[in-house]
Amino acid sequence: MKTMLSKAMCIAGSVALLGLTVAANPAVAQDKTIRIGVSLRMLVESGLAFGAMTKEILEADNAKGGINGAKVEVILLNDECKPDKGIANVNRFIHENKVHLIIGSTCSSVTMPMADVTAKEGVPQIVPQSTNTSITQKGSEWIFRVSVSERFYAAVHAKYLAENVGKKVAYLYTTDGAGIAFVKQYMDYMKKTYNADPVYEAQMQETDLDFRSQLLKIKSLNPDVLAIGGQADTQAREVQQSYEVGIPKKVVRVGASAAGDVMFPQLAGDAAVGMIFAAAFNCKDERPNVKQFVAMVNQKYKIPCPDHDFSQAYDTAQIVKLALSKANLKLTDAALADDRKVIRDALASIKYEGLSAGAIEFCAAPTPQCRDGNRTGILVEYTKGGKDFDTKVLARVAFDKDFGLAK
Repeated sequence: MKTMLSKAMCIAGSVALLGLTVAANPAVAQDKTIRIGVSLRMLVESGLAFGAMTKEILEADNAKGGINGAKVEVILLNDECKPDKGIANVNRFIHENKVHLIIGSTCSSVTMPMADVTAKEGVPQIVPQSTNTSITQKGSEWIFRVSVSERFYAAVHAKYLAENVGKKVAYLYTTDGAGIAFVKQYMDYMKKTYNADPVYEAQMQETDLDFRSQLLKIKSLNPDVLAIGGQADTQAREVQQSYEVGIPKKVVRVGASAAGDVMFPQLAGDAAVGMIFAAAFNCKDERPNVKQFVAMVNQKYKIPCPDHDFSQAYDTAQIVKLALSKANLKLTDAALADDRKVIRDALASIKYEGLSAGAIEFCAAPTPQCRDGNRTGILVEYTKGGKDFDTKVLARVAFDKDFGLAK
């Protein structure tokens, strides 16, 4: 633990130092420099590590002459999963740093207002981890998503559990954007497909610590499934307290995508066992590229089983590099707006196969069909909690582009 803490502090120091450097001497437009703003939730070791990894990957070619002869400069900022910080970061990227592209964010509640700013300012934004369906339903021609949308995730959960466990579902969730989308679309799918209404539904604040009164009500209703929404730390509290109030193990716990964060099983401990979640990646995947990635993350960041937030940060950085290599950029002050359009159009032409469970493919129209690039989810179950947690894959499901959209 001391080694992991030291590593986290080292990474945190690097991020903090970067923030101070940028604040003291904001980046200005320079010829032959591609500027990328990255805003992520970097509050724990894994977040600090995948933020540092993103920067390292994007800047890796600088020592060899850059991308098409251009240096890549990354401005990395922590938005702490707070919308106001995310908005401040994106405005800083655009107006002070004059970036060509923005990557962010981890939390849907941050990404959604960021997307409004990038649409207004005409700056391409690629989303590595946020899953709320509405992000790509805004109609912005500047947004691209690497993570799997909740419109796909919800059906992976609902179909599998309805057919294998039962249709009596109780929902307990917080104000987190992705958690809300997970629950609402789960409920919609159950109603449309099975005419099944919620046994119970309650929304709490993300900052709430005690969910026992709601969980006691749920216990009295004897559901088949307990669906939990929120960030990883919140879901860990919810699932721990569900056992504390006596909800039996036969009631299957299923969580929003944040349950795949490495922080969840570490915080939940033994209560994580049996928890099901949908993800875009699993570290137990036997593909050679996944094994190489897991080994790299373990060696460099001392994280033995990186989650899909980590893998999606990696895939996002690789997709950005691929798009930049295809873009014919002028990289002058006068050409900034045009260069942003060129990068947007290059992203729209990408088809990429990396760590995700399926191919990631974009197209030009500003629609969810074109901008939700990853349409393959996997359903995962924790078989062990704690620091040395373990998982198994229950199902892998791919969807067509129109799935989950109003007709």
